[in-house]
Amino acid sequence: MEHISGALKKLIKKEGIENEINQQKAIDLWGDVVGQKIKENTEPLEVQFGILTVKTKNPVWRQELQIQKEDIIKSINKKLVKTMIKDLRFI
Repeated sequence: MEHISGALKKLIKKEGIENEINQQKAIDLWGDVVGQKIKENTEPLEVQFGILTVKTKNPVWRQELQIQKEDIIKSINKKLVKTMIKDLRFI
């Protein structure tokens, strides 16, 4: 009998949803990557086509995160082990 994790990995690969699952992990990692203060003032919403959309509390946070964008992208992708996030969109 096959272990459930092996069966799930096969199913994920067969269905071609591996990238979508890895992109979704970026949302889960958001707080770890950006820290508590930014986490409290933002909400990661979705990832589509490698673009993580993040809702910010106000325009000041949006501007600050825009400045830090490249570093945040690198940190997320480092934790994901693969380059899954190409850009951040702040709203």
